[in-house]
Amino acid sequence: MSKHSEFHTFRRDMNEKILNCGFNDFKKFFALDTKAYHEGEIPSKYKELMGLTASMVLRCNDCIFYHLDQAIKLGTTKKELYESMNIALIVSGSIVIPHLRYAFSVIDELLEKKNETDLT
Repeated sequence: MSKHSEFHTFRRDMNEKILNCGFNDFKKFFALDTKAYHEGEIPSKYKELMGLTASMVLRCNDCIFYHLDQAIKLGTTKKELYESMNIALIVSGSIVIPHLRYAFSVIDELLEKKNETDLT
């Protein structure tokens, strides 16, 4: 199973479990999080790039994967990703380097997945 498939399967299954546990505050937060990335005065693509930068600063690989995937689906180029990741590196310094490595380890797979989807 690819990292892409594994990530989305786990995320879907756990989100379903969380959202169906009966605790409504979780649902409220998830709805707020989803809405924050909708198109507005700031285009969704740029919001995802901000999410990517913040995720790298916070050192959350699952978040990095998610925002890379979303940004790529929205047409973000490699150079735009690199510039966003560079901001994280400037803000947080060398502590971000392991997460920069992680991002580089999944970018090509995500771009290939998008290209496959675009061809169908």
